[in-house]
Amino acid sequence: MSDADLPDVTEHYFTGGPATDAERRTVSVRIAGRDVDVEVAPGVFSPGRIDPGTRVLLHEAPTPPPSGDLLDLGCGWGPIALTLATEAPGATVWAVDVSERALDLTRRNAARLGLANVRAASPGPGGVPDDVTFAAIWSNPPIRVGKQVLHGMLRTWLARLAPTSSDADGAWLVVQKNLGADSLARWITEELAGPLGVRVVRAASDKGYRVLRVTRDR
Repeated sequence: MSDADLPDVTEHYFTGGPATDAERRTVSVRIAGRDVDVEVAPGVFSPGRIDPGTRVLLHEAPTPPPSGDLLDLGCGWGPIALTLATEAPGATVWAVDVSERALDLTRRNAARLGLANVRAASPGPGGVPDDVTFAAIWSNPPIRVGKQVLHGMLRTWLARLAPTSSDADGAWLVVQKNLGADSLARWITEELAGPLGVRVVRAASDKGYRVLRVTRDR
C-alpha cells in the first residue's frame, strides 16, 4: 500500500471538536473478552473497528498492573483505554490524545461501559497532572505524524514511566514492521537509554507488527 492509498494523517489525528450526533454511530467490538457496543465517528483513527495493530497489542501485552496510573497514549475512540480499565478496575487509566473528538468518544464509551476509572485528557497543560507517573503505558503510536513529532511524544511520556517492578510494567508499543518498528527500537536505545534509564526489547511479533517493551531502571 502506498502513502497515496492511506487516509489523510491530519484527518486521523488532528480533527478538532467532538463529533455531532449525526456523525456518531454505534458498532459492536470485543473488549477484554466481552462483546460491547461503542460509539465511533469519522475523524479518529480506525473508526468502526479495532485496527489490526491494536488487536496484536491487546493480544500480546500482559494483564496490566492492577493499581496505580496507566496510560493509553493516542487513545482514539478508546479501545486500549477501555481494555485497561476493564482488566484493571483498581487502576486509574489516563487516555491521552491531541484530538478533542477522540477524547469525547473515549469519555462516552467509558461511561457506556460503566468504567469510572478512565480519565480522558489532552497532552497539554491542564491534562495529566505533572506529578503522575505510569506503571504501564500501552500505545499504538501515530507513526505517520512523522519522526519529529513521534520522537518528541515518546521522549515526553516515557520520561514519566515509573521504574519497572513487575512483568506487567513498562511501555508496550505496537508498530508495524514495515513502518519502522526496528528503527524505532534503535532510536529509543540510542537516544533515551542514557537520559531516561530505559531499555527496549522486542516482546512479540505477529501479523507484520512488532510489540516493543520499554522498561525503566531508575
